[in-house]
Amino acid sequence: MPYTLEKARILVVDDMRPMVNLTTTVLKIFGFKEVYTAEDGEEGFEMVCRHDPDLIITDWLMAPMDGLEFTEKIRRSPMTPNPYVPVLMMTGFSSRFRVEKARDMGITEFLVKPFSARDLYARVAQIVEKPRQFVDAGNFFGPDRRRRKNDEYGGPIRRGDDLAKAREAMTNNDGEMTNILKKLREEAKSVSE
Repeated sequence: MPYTLEKARILVVDDMRPMVNLTTTVLKIFGFKEVYTAEDGEEGFEMVCRHDPDLIITDWLMAPMDGLEFTEKIRRSPMTPNPYVPVLMMTGFSSRFRVEKARDMGITEFLVKPFSARDLYARVAQIVEKPRQFVDAGNFFGPDRRRRKNDEYGGPIRRGDDLAKAREAMTNNDGEMTNILKKLREEAKSVSE
């Protein structure tokens, strides 16, 4: 799906200048006009506060502040103009443990290096077309980690609104249960007579 991207502000944070140049070039080919860059998480955070980007693309391994620390600061600092900004993590680490760790730190999408222009476009399109709700659970603030809703889930209640829904369902069934109990009492009474 084609998009008009001229007004969107993008921040690319990576300590490898060739990767920054490559990513910036590809983003400009996509149609982004305002692409800002930073070499590490500290400089990246300054750019976030100054430019309020609509999308952040960051590397994982950087010093003195890596991509995860940078993302956590974006999500938690009162100085952040938009803690809900999508953050796309690009990294050479693709193990399940690393992907889950990034997700648990508030990363919106994950892109494994090396990647193609098509891969990058697919992640940007995913962020635009399917924005994720944010969760603030005290120790976690970031995009909802659940990708799909399973209406057939029948396991234990895990969330506060699940409990409210269960109570509502029980309340809706109260009238029916009362009628069943009434009929049982009447049948028990007629049997005993």
